[in-house]
Formats: sequence, structure tokens, C-alpha cells
Amino acid sequence: MTAAGPGPARTITYGDDPSQLVELTMPAGRPRGVAVVVHGGFWKPEHGLENARPLVPSLVAAGWAAWAIEYRRSGAATTLPDVRAAVDLLSATPEVDLPVRVGLGHSAGGHLATWVAAGGGLTHVVSQAGVLDLAAAHEQRLGDGAVERFLGHPYGADPADAEVDPIRRLPLDVPLWCVHGTADDIVPLGQSRAYVDAARAAGGTAELVEVTGDHFTVVDPDSDAWALTLDILDRLAP
Repeated sequence: MTAAGPGPARTITYGDDPSQLVELTMPAGRPRGVAVVVHGGFWKPEHGLENARPLVPSLVAAGWAAWAIEYRRSGAATTLPDVRAAVDLLSATPEVDLPVRVGLGHSAGGHLATWVAAGGGLTHVVSQAGVLDLAAAHEQRLGDGAVERFLGHPYGADPADAEVDPIRRLPLDVPLWCVHGTADDIVPLGQSRAYVDAARAAGGTAELVEVTGDHFTVVDPDSDAWALTLDILDRLAP
């Protein structure tokens, strides 16, 4: 593959299912790094890649390659290996086999970006209103029981559930920022606060960035919250 200038996204598949794909959009010139954009939607099939696309133009304008991933949303048994495969594909794609690889995930995408970073392949994570404590999310029935649907059983019924729960896989080996709206009533700010406190106690590097707004302010490309996220990215690459 050869480097491309700005233009429409290129679709790269990593499996036979229609949802096993990545949309790659390159900036003009050599990218500063790659932003691995992971959309949210409580891991539900009705929420797809369209939720990630609005962030791509400003990422590319800021000099980042955008690696927006789609994945099967039929439960942890398919979602998790798909996200892993999409991140592993970076190393097989010369344009984005770059030293700086930032996972940028919203809501359930914040969970997935943080989870996959624990297995390698990313150098930083920015969680945007991420679901980072699955046990608490299950107890609070966030997303009308989204955690139980995702796992296929109530949280804790399988001891392996801890392996999918970011707050129980600390410390993370890469720095993480939690950008979260103070008025978020879909994924409460307490999710990010608890994660950052636990990460620091475990010796990890984590920072909470509280912003004015609700659950979707953090993924509004015209918002101050998104401008702060771009400022974080600006500190991570030359």
C-alpha cells in the first residue's frame, strides 16, 4: 500500500462479515500518528460506524490518520476479537504502522479502546465518556442492561468477566485520558472518576478531564470538549 493524500475514506476488511472493516482516511503529507476511532452505542447492533465518522475530518485536518473501525455487535464473543483484529491490522498497513497510535473511543467504544490497549498495539488511549467499570455499569443497569446483553449473562456469573472489565485490568501500560461531561446521564461521570482513581492507585498514568456538557458533547466536533481532545492529541505527537 502507498500513502495517500486527503480524500475519501478507503475501506479495508479484516474478515468476511460485513461489519469486519476499517475506514482509513489519510491527511496530506506524513501523518503525525494514527487515531483509532472506536464508536459507541452500548455494543448494540443498531449503532454503527456512522457514529465515528463525524470526528474524522477534524482529525485529518489536524494531521492524523483516522482508522475508524467497525466490528460485529452481537456480544463479547465477536466484538472483542474483532476490535483486537482491527488494531492488529495497523502493523500490516504501512501508512499507519506508526510510532504513535491513539485509541479514541466513545462510550462503549471507550471500553473497547481501553480493553484492547491492555493487550498491546496502542500507545495512548483517550476515553470519551467511556464505560470503564462494567460491574458498576451492570449494577446501575446502564443502557437498559447493556452489560448483561454484551456478556450474555449477568456480570460476575463467569470469573472471566474481570478480564473484559478495564477497571479490573489495572495498571494499564499506556497513558489514558478520560474526557467526560459533567451532565452525562447516560454514562455517569463517576465511571471515569472511579477508573482514574483506581488507575493512579495501581501505579498507572491516567487523567480525568471534566467538561461541560452531556454524553454526546464529547463527540461533537464543534464543541469545546472536542477542542480539548484535540489539544490532548496535539501533545502526543510531533
